[in-house]
Amino acid sequence: MIEQSITSPLQVAAIPQKRAKKALHNRVNRRELKELLKKDTVKRVTLSFYKYAQIADPQAFRNELYEWWDALGVLGRTYLAHEGINAQISVPEAQFEQFKTLMNTYEMFRGMRLNIAVEAEGKSFFALTIKVKDKIVADGLNDPSFDPSKTGIHLNAEAWNRVSEEPGVIIVDMRNHYESEVGHFENAITPDAATFREELPMVAELLADQKDKKILMYCTGGIRCEKASAFMKHNGFENVFQLEGGIIEYDRQVRAKGLDNKFLGKNFVFDERLGERISPDVIAHCHQCGKPSDAHTNCANLYCHILFIQCEECREKHAGCCSDKCSEFNALPEDVQKERAPSMVFNGSKFGKGAYKAFRKAGGKLSME
Repeated sequence: MIEQSITSPLQVAAIPQKRAKKALHNRVNRRELKELLKKDTVKRVTLSFYKYAQIADPQAFRNELYEWWDALGVLGRTYLAHEGINAQISVPEAQFEQFKTLMNTYEMFRGMRLNIAVEAEGKSFFALTIKVKDKIVADGLNDPSFDPSKTGIHLNAEAWNRVSEEPGVIIVDMRNHYESEVGHFENAITPDAATFREELPMVAELLADQKDKKILMYCTGGIRCEKASAFMKHNGFENVFQLEGGIIEYDRQVRAKGLDNKFLGKNFVFDERLGERISPDVIAHCHQCGKPSDAHTNCANLYCHILFIQCEECREKHAGCCSDKCSEFNALPEDVQKERAPSMVFNGSKFGKGAYKAFRKAGGKLSME
């Protein structure tokens, strides 16, 4: 790991100057920002990247990045920690080269792969948020002997296709169940986990008697598999592989090289799009009526905001809400909603992140009361 200094040669003429005494946080509410973005005609590049590297002072680094990125018009969500950075952002197309110039002034970012979204119109994010966390991926690991740098063997798309077809190979989806529900690789194990923290020990236990088998792991952009593959090796698994760049890079390589696509359905992404189409297969179902659908949405009632799958017919019928209760509540004036919300329980406040598990236990439908 490289010790990253926050002092960098930022006297680059092409980069706009930081604004004096600029607030280092967004101060406009979500609804206003979303409306502003809808009207914005600026073309943007949606991308994601991560880097494990030692950052001595994440808070100071965070403030510096915020100033420069804000000056460039960057939007999106980024996590910083002593162990590195994890970013999902969008950059104005006209400033993209300036953005890359800026990032290359930091030693830890030089030569870093940027995962460029294939299906994106620049409406993926509507605010710039950079948060300092304990870890860039919450893993729940506290074992001092665990070395996350001892990862599995990285496979590009062509090698992944070849190895995945070998007899006895085990393919594991290291994403949450709501991600794998709408898309996954052929024959992959898709653990019923709501968080990465929950999934790590679950997978190790599930495969405990198959430590000599080839284990192929994948996730959205690669960051979770960096730790997951190292965790599996730490637990005695001998032949661990991971998809380089995750599903995003796999899709790019498949399209560019004309390779066979082994991924079925959509790749869930953590921005306003909530998914990129990888193959035409629709492998999920509407959580309200049960019809084939893989369109994720958040309930339009912001006091619920539960994530679920909703077909177009149900979206129109329920006004983008997860239940009749939410659609009726969402039609009320905002001041009335604010007054009544503290005493009400919606699907989102009832089920939280376990919504999908509750959905399955309820027989396949969210509560419509």
